[in-house]
Amino acid sequence: MENLMLLIATPLPAAVETRALQEFGAAAAPENMTQLVAPEGMRALLLSSRQRVDAATVAALPSSLGLIATCSVGFDHIDLAACAARDIAVTNTPDVLTDATAEMAMLLILAAARRAREYGQIMDQGWGRNYALNQMLGMQLSGKVLGIIGMGRIGRAVAHRAQAFGMTAIYHNRTRLPADLERGTTFVDLDELLASADVVSLNLPGTGSQPLMTAARFAQMKPGAIFVNTARGGLVDDDALLAALASGHLGGAGLDVFRGEPAFDKRYLDQPRAFLTPHMGSATLDTREAMGHRALNNVAAFLAGRTPTDLVTRAA
Repeated sequence: MENLMLLIATPLPAAVETRALQEFGAAAAPENMTQLVAPEGMRALLLSSRQRVDAATVAALPSSLGLIATCSVGFDHIDLAACAARDIAVTNTPDVLTDATAEMAMLLILAAARRAREYGQIMDQGWGRNYALNQMLGMQLSGKVLGIIGMGRIGRAVAHRAQAFGMTAIYHNRTRLPADLERGTTFVDLDELLASADVVSLNLPGTGSQPLMTAARFAQMKPGAIFVNTARGGLVDDDALLAALASGHLGGAGLDVFRGEPAFDKRYLDQPRAFLTPHMGSATLDTREAMGHRALNNVAAFLAGRTPTDLVTRAA
């Protein structure tokens, strides 16, 4: 297997890089995919969601390439149709991001509820004054209702953590979960969830360019409610969310993902009730190592002539 070519187009944790070199004789490529010069004979390409693989990039890849292994759950950065037309299989890394992303969702919920960005700014400016009992008040989570949109593994992990904070969890999904997976949560339709939840957490995959959370849906949310997104930036109408924050209809937002990232709508910087992080949901050493090894497991299966575990789309 050591003579088979794997090209790595993203920096990886040291343990994963060592395995890639020892097991596959891997070579490194520039992160900027528009400058990628991939040699003929390369069989597999490992990258992350930070690299966009559009139709033009796929067309420029060598004819020997048979697999693109992305170190991510999402795969909307890859033109799957172009890959299928070129007979290139695509794999992702599901499951291993669940706990880290759920922890990030809880960080965003807590930070937005307890006005962490504003408190941090006060401290950065030297504090210097006391606040009265009716000033700088946040939302206490115990006794509140968390509404989860998208009740996959991550959504269920968020619900479990929120219940430990004394929250009641309701959820909306394409289909109701089996009873053994609900674990004290309640299935509701989307309208009821938006109207009932004190905190709304978006935990479903991207569904194209049309946002799920529009002005009409933000208007359905309870006054003072909090909105959190660790799923996909494209699911949110930025104008609508910014308007809901500026008007005071929403009490806060916690955002780890943005439309067009790493660029994002800088108007969020003017909203002190928006707590922002730069798409770091999976950014723990444990998780990034697990992602890398899972991607390499898919590469190993492909090079050995087996079907990779995590096929998103197979070669024709």
